[in-house]
Amino acid sequence: MNRAGGLLATLILGGGAAMLPAQSGIRLTPMGRAVVLATHANPIPFGGALTEVRVVQPIFILGARALGGHLLGTATLDFESVTMPGGELTPGAWGEGFVDRRHPHTTVHELNVAAVDLLGRLDGRGRLGVVVGKGFVPFGTDDPMSRPISRYPVNHHLSQILERAIAVVQYDIGRLTFEGALFNGDEPERPGQWPLLRKGDGTWRFGDSWSARVTMRPVKGLEVQGSRATAHSPEHRPGAGGDAVKSSASLRWRDTRQWGERYLMAEWARTSELDGFFVFHSWLAEGMVRRGRWAASYRYELTDRPEEERLVDPFRTRRPHFENSNLGIGRWSLHTLHLGADVLKSGAPVNVAVFLEGTLGGVTKRDAAIFDPVALYGTSVVRQLSAGVSFDWRMRGHRMGRYGVLDAMHIDPAGHDMMEHQ
Repeated sequence: MNRAGGLLATLILGGGAAMLPAQSGIRLTPMGRAVVLATHANPIPFGGALTEVRVVQPIFILGARALGGHLLGTATLDFESVTMPGGELTPGAWGEGFVDRRHPHTTVHELNVAAVDLLGRLDGRGRLGVVVGKGFVPFGTDDPMSRPISRYPVNHHLSQILERAIAVVQYDIGRLTFEGALFNGDEPERPGQWPLLRKGDGTWRFGDSWSARVTMRPVKGLEVQGSRATAHSPEHRPGAGGDAVKSSASLRWRDTRQWGERYLMAEWARTSELDGFFVFHSWLAEGMVRRGRWAASYRYELTDRPEEERLVDPFRTRRPHFENSNLGIGRWSLHTLHLGADVLKSGAPVNVAVFLEGTLGGVTKRDAAIFDPVALYGTSVVRQLSAGVSFDWRMRGHRMGRYGVLDAMHIDPAGHDMMEHQ
């Protein structure tokens, strides 16, 4: 077998991260995930119930390290446009023209490169980094795909900003990390679409939006973050819409023991649109305990959602979105319980788990606008039950959207979680 064939075999068999020839100094780490999910939702728009089976979260990630960890790269392919082109049945979900379904993400989900510790010894323990490419804006909390519950929360588009062209400057020193970014405000309109860098009149779309985030790690396993962002005209690609001013604060705690793992996260998020004419709030708390093969997770969220004018397809909304298509604000109060068990032995390169997940809660109208949940759904009670099988290839512990100095902090050259050694 030649050298290229040996590298390909190593990647496919899923052993340790693959090493290219020593003189290249490049290390590639492949990962992947897919979930076969059966979901029953009651109610759906205009009443009744619906059951669907889909393959969700089908992704392949390739991480790259070079120059002793000073140069990092992330490439993520998402195949949801093939496995769930009409979205994933998820009462309360919204965004990118979908409602009560989670939209399929863009096919090229992440593609970026980061340079870390640019000043070397000149700033002592500090590390200056830059990240350029496509991916997650440094704002808010971890992407739900990196968290223990399969169901995406209603607040996904309040608590994360993703699929943008980004230019990020980072500085990490001790237990503090500062991040600032410029990005394009527009959301994708379809999975194959790239961020709009420049409009037809020659003006730049890239750089019309910004974010800043501070992350503190006061003690081992605990993170405190606060962030702020302004996204210009996110739902109107040519840029004729208003700004979304976003704030986020969260606590995250995780520790591992010989017997298993514990995790807690609490977050608050706020988005103001049209100079405060529409304001959306979200409060969310979730936790997980893993012991041996078994894991149990719980989430509660209270989230405001824009209730927009729907098309003939009741799961789709008008795009581009303007303020006159907003029919009001719904407040979604949801409890979700997840119970799972690993099928393969711990430590296998591919982890297979089965799980059951249930959501129970309700939706009410938050303002005096014309939106009426009982008229739309036939009830204000929300119920969802899911059963699934997840296939993870070295994904456990991966935090999607952590780039540059944060990626270098959490993944050392041996693939271990460096936070556990602080």
